[in-house]
Amino acid sequence: MLATTVAYKMRNRCLLMSVLALASSVMLATSSFAAEGGPTEHGGVSLKPQMLVQFRGFGITNSMLVTWLVAAGIIVFSQIATRQVKAIPNGIQNFWEWLVEGLHNFLENIIGRDLVQKGFWFFATIFIFILFVNWFGLIPGIGTIGWGHYDGSGNFHVDRPLLRGGNADLNMTTAMSAIFFVMWFVWAIQANGVGGFLKHLFGPKGETTGVVKVLMFVIFFAVGWLEVISILFRPVALSFRLFGNIYAGESPFYFLEVLVGFVQALVFMLLTAVFTMLIAEHQEGPEHAH
Repeated sequence: MLATTVAYKMRNRCLLMSVLALASSVMLATSSFAAEGGPTEHGGVSLKPQMLVQFRGFGITNSMLVTWLVAAGIIVFSQIATRQVKAIPNGIQNFWEWLVEGLHNFLENIIGRDLVQKGFWFFATIFIFILFVNWFGLIPGIGTIGWGHYDGSGNFHVDRPLLRGGNADLNMTTAMSAIFFVMWFVWAIQANGVGGFLKHLFGPKGETTGVVKVLMFVIFFAVGWLEVISILFRPVALSFRLFGNIYAGESPFYFLEVLVGFVQALVFMLLTAVFTMLIAEHQEGPEHAH
C-alpha cells in the first residue's frame, strides 16, 4: 500500500509544484530579460524565446506554451491515475505507482527516509516535470512549425516557431532553481533552526581550546562567507547547466536525445536532493554519517 499512498499524495503535490513553477516562469518570462529579439545563437535558434501574445505588459512566449501543455498533461494524468485507487493496480495507476515508488526508493537510498518524507513531493515532481518537458521538445514540429519567410529559392524558414522546448528557455530553468532555493532555505531552517543554520555556516568545527579556538573561529567565520557565496551560486549553476545542455545538446540519434532528456532530469533532481541533504544531515548525529 506504500506505492498507492505515495502516488495518491503525489497527485496533489504535482499540481502544487507545477503551478508554482508556471507562476514563477510567467513572472520571469514577462520581464525584459524574456523580451523577443536578439541574434540567433545556436543552429538558427534564438537564445531568447519568441513572444506569441502580448497584452498590457503580460506576454506568452512559445516556451511558456510548451511548459503549460506539459504541466496540464501531468496534472490530468496524475488525477486520472489516482482517481479510483485500487488495491491491485492496473493500467495507468500501475504505471504511476511504479514511477512514484521507484523514485521514492531510489531517493531513500541516497538521502535517507526522513528527508524523503519531507521533500519527496518536490524532488519527484521536479524530475517528472523536467523529464516530460525535455521529451516533449523532441516531438516533430517543435521549433519547426510557426511563422517565417520564403527565401529567394522558395524555401520556407521559420523565424518565430509556435512551440519551443521549455527547458531551452533560461527563464524556465531559473524559475525552477529559484523555487528550489526557497525550499532549501525553508528545509534548512526547519532542520537546524536559525541559530543552528548560522552555526553550520560560520561556527568552528572540532574541539579546541585557548588561542587555537579563537584562531579556528576566525578561520571558519571567513570560510562561512565562502560557503554563503557557494550557496547563492547553486541555483545559478543549476539553471545554466540544465539550460545549456538542453539548448545546445542536439544529436542526430533520436534515442540518444531521449536518453539525454532523462539524464538531465535525473541530475537536476539528484543535485537538489544532495544539496538539501548536506544542510540537514549533520543534525542527525555521527551514527547516521556515511
